Amino acid sequence: MNPVSKPAGWVRAAGLGLIFRPMTEIDLPFLARVYASTRAEELTLTLWNEAQKAAFLDMQFQAQHAHYQKYYPNADWLVMMYEGSDIGRLYIERWPSEHRIIDITFLPAFRGKGFGKALLADLIDEAGAAGKAVSIHVEKHNPAMRLYLRLGFTVAEDKGVYDLMLRPPS
Repeated sequence: MNPVSKPAGWVRAAGLGLIFRPMTEIDLPFLARVYASTRAEELTLTLWNEAQKAAFLDMQFQAQHAHYQKYYPNADWLVMMYEGSDIGRLYIERWPSEHRIIDITFLPAFRGKGFGKALLADLIDEAGAAGKAVSIHVEKHNPAMRLYLRLGFTVAEDKGVYDLMLRPPS
């Protein structure tokens, strides 16, 4: 599949060199690695060996992937690329009343480089142009929470481990 170099209006992300392509089944091992990178810190607290950690991460990734596919059937499932390498994932579903960011994750080497901020600003602009809010579930202790707050997201609902964050239309 050919990459989508600049989805309509995503000028900030494109300006940083991000390109996007639709996810395929071939991408599942990469997407599992992206998922695992989000759980690495918490797994250092376990007494599990590497095989146990790998089995747990595989099971959790498979469950998350199946859940996302079932409950967000019309989503765009995108692999983010930079300089020819796959660096993360963006899953987004556009509902009549809001745009739901299902997941936005970069590999650790690409976090804190401004990619997320640029892409989120583009997504906020896209939704705002349609008169829609943007929402996302964020783990309470996720360092990206600060970025969401700076970009105008507020906690709309406490979901236990997660907060449902909402950014009204601009």
